[in-house]
Amino acid sequence: MAAPQIVWLRRDLRLADQAALLAASQAAPVIPVYVLDDERPGHRRLGGASRWWLHHSLAALDDGLRQRGSRLVLRRGESVAVLAQLAAETGAATVHAIRHYEHWWRSAEEELAGRLDLQLHDGNYLAPPGSVTSGSGAPYRIYGPFARALRQEMPPADPLPGPELSAPAQWPRSERLADWHLLPTSPDWSGGFAEEWTPGEDGAQLRLEDFLDHADRYAEERNLPAIEGSSRLSPHLHWGELSPAQLWHALDGRRGEGVESFRGELIWRDFTQNVIFAQPLYNEQNYRKQFDAFPWRYPDAEIRAWQQGRTGYPIVDAGMRQLWHSGWLHNRVRMIVASFLTKHLLVDWRVGERWFWDALVDADYGNNGVNWQWVSGTGVDTQLYTRIMAPLVQSVKFGAADYIRRWVPELAGLSDAVIHDPPEGAYLPKIIGHREARERALAAFRTLKD
Repeated sequence: MAAPQIVWLRRDLRLADQAALLAASQAAPVIPVYVLDDERPGHRRLGGASRWWLHHSLAALDDGLRQRGSRLVLRRGESVAVLAQLAAETGAATVHAIRHYEHWWRSAEEELAGRLDLQLHDGNYLAPPGSVTSGSGAPYRIYGPFARALRQEMPPADPLPGPELSAPAQWPRSERLADWHLLPTSPDWSGGFAEEWTPGEDGAQLRLEDFLDHADRYAEERNLPAIEGSSRLSPHLHWGELSPAQLWHALDGRRGEGVESFRGELIWRDFTQNVIFAQPLYNEQNYRKQFDAFPWRYPDAEIRAWQQGRTGYPIVDAGMRQLWHSGWLHNRVRMIVASFLTKHLLVDWRVGERWFWDALVDADYGNNGVNWQWVSGTGVDTQLYTRIMAPLVQSVKFGAADYIRRWVPELAGLSDAVIHDPPEGAYLPKIIGHREARERALAAFRTLKD
C-alpha cells in the first residue's frame, strides 16, 4: 500500500469542493487531521463563540468522513511540530492543505514546506488573494475597482466532487474532541447558539436552500433587521463548510438586483482577504496613520454597557444582545453598533474588533478588521470618520421596531411611534446624547487636522 497522505484541515471543513482532500484521495490513503493550535507565536487564539462552532463542525465532519470509510484525526499543539510528528508516525511525506491568508497561517505554511512536501490548493475564495491586481500589478485598495476586476474573472470553476476515500493500514492516535473543552461549561452562555445554528456541511446546505427561496429579495431585505432577509451563510462560509464557488453557482440562472447584491458581498469577502494578504497586521494598526494621534477613550463602564446592550439606545442594545445570545449580528446593525462605539463613545475600534472576535461565530480576521476600520474611518477603503450614524434615525429608517421587541423585551409593549426612542423613565437613560456625542466626535477629529 502506498504511504498515506495527510490532509491538514483548518477553515475548510467540508468534503465537497475540497481540493486538498480530493487531490490526496486520488494519490494514496488519506489521513484527515485538524490541529487545535493555541501555541504558535503570532497566532490569534479562537474566541469563545468560534470554539463553540468549531466543536460542532468537527463532530459533523467526522461523521461525514466515517460515512465514507474514513475518520478525522485530532491533535493539539503547534501546527508545524504536530504535523511533522504525525508524518513521522505514519510514514507520510506529503501534506495537502487549502491555502490560508492570515499571517500566522502563511508563516506556518512556509515553515512546514521546509520540512515536508506541502501541496497547497485554492478553494476558500472566488480567486486566490493576491491574484487580482491593478494594471500596475499593485493590490487594489478600493473595493469598487477590485470588484470590477474580479467580476471579469467570474464565474469561478465548477465545484469539485466529493472524494472517494481509502483508509491507511493503521490509524494514528487521535485526541477526543470532548477533551478539548471547546464548549462553555459554567456558565453555559451558548444556549441560544443551538437554537440558531446547525454547524457542519449538512447545516450549510440547509441554510443555502433556505436562502435561495428569497435570494431575489436580498437587495431590499438585507437592511431590515426585523425580517429574515440576510443569508445567514457567513459562519458556514467562514468555516469552509460551504465554498464560495458552490454558493456562486447555486445562484446560476437567477436574475435580479438581489442576486447581484449578494454576489457583491462574496466579492467583498475576497477583498478583505486581499487587504490582509497585502497588510498582514491590518487588524492591529490604523491603516491611516494620522489616526495614531486620535484621542481614543477607554472608559470601562461605557464599554461594558455597550457589550451588554445597556446603552439606552434600543437599536444598539438590541444588536448587542442578539450578538451575545446567538453569536451573530445583523449586518446593518453591525454598522450601527460599531459606529456608536467608535464615534458616540470615542472608543478605539480595536476594542470592538476584539469583542466581535470573541463573540461572533463568523469571526473572520479579514472581514472583522476591514469592516471595523471601514466604520471607524481609519481603513484602506473607508467611510469618513465624520459620517456619524444616528442610531435613532437608523432604527426608524430600517423598520427595527419588531427587532427591538425581540431583543429588548422590556420595551415590547411600546408602540412603533416611540419604541425607537422611548420616553424618559420607560427605558435606560442614554449614556450620552446623540448631539453631544456628535459634537465631541467632530471636535476629536479636528485635533488631527490641528
